[in-house]
Amino acid sequence: MAKLSLESLELVDAIARRGSFAAAAEELGRVPSAVTYAARRLEDDLDVLLFDRAGYRARLTPAGEELLREGRHLIAAADELTRRVQRVAAGWERELRIALDTIIPFDRFLPLLDDFCAVAPTQVRVTEEVLGGTWDALLTGRADLAVGASEEGPAPHRLSVGYRSEPLGAVDLVFAVAPFHPLAALAPPLGTTEIRRHRQVVVGDTSRQLAPRTTGFTGAIDVLTVPTMAAKIDAQRAGLGCGYLPRGRIADAVARGELLIRETDQGERSSALKAAWRNDARGKAAAWWIEKLRTPATRAALTA
Repeated sequence: MAKLSLESLELVDAIARRGSFAAAAEELGRVPSAVTYAARRLEDDLDVLLFDRAGYRARLTPAGEELLREGRHLIAAADELTRRVQRVAAGWERELRIALDTIIPFDRFLPLLDDFCAVAPTQVRVTEEVLGGTWDALLTGRADLAVGASEEGPAPHRLSVGYRSEPLGAVDLVFAVAPFHPLAALAPPLGTTEIRRHRQVVVGDTSRQLAPRTTGFTGAIDVLTVPTMAAKIDAQRAGLGCGYLPRGRIADAVARGELLIRETDQGERSSALKAAWRNDARGKAAAWWIEKLRTPATRAALTA
């Protein structure tokens, strides 16, 4: 059975786009007779008529259309493979996987992605993780870089190659409720016993193998678990429960009167965040992110 080559597929593509063997020959830098011969040879090898030569233009037969359609996918794949090999040879990773903790709003992360994509050929995959799940993604190999991981990291997991971490900053957490929530009418400071009588909204830890973590949990019996910090803020704005929220993220909602910050007998809290990366993340893409995350401006923007 005849084997197709990329050169043959590129020949069919050029003839289809240019509309004639002569024009395709000009594009490919070959003499017209060579293109005509190559097209005939391809048809003979496949035992299929690919071109309808009856008219002025070289038109594809249905079989030729099918070869062109699928062949263009192969051409594109070959081009991408070439670029990928060149990127790797130049020190750029094919892909960098980033676990972004839900405590950091994605819109604050976007400028970093924009800057990176403007200079790097590496593909980026960002996943949103929660609490221990951010560490879990890094230590079990689902991510190369963790941004916003809470508190100290666990001991290296047995499936991990190890990691390094540096402080990213701290996020202030305040107890907040909707203005029509029962706790909004009580005199401060709110006692822990009273708070526990009301439903608490928490973000579910996304750990798969590490032990799940909690933060700001008051020990309420009734708990509503949501997938992200944005969902937690929305749930508390809707009056579905109470809990601690990042001060910076709810500033606008507080200014509009959609949320009230309430003093408690537990006081305000903060969550120390980390940037961490796997020991085997040594490419140019990882180095770019590590350097960027070390700058005071980036840390302030992510944790404000």
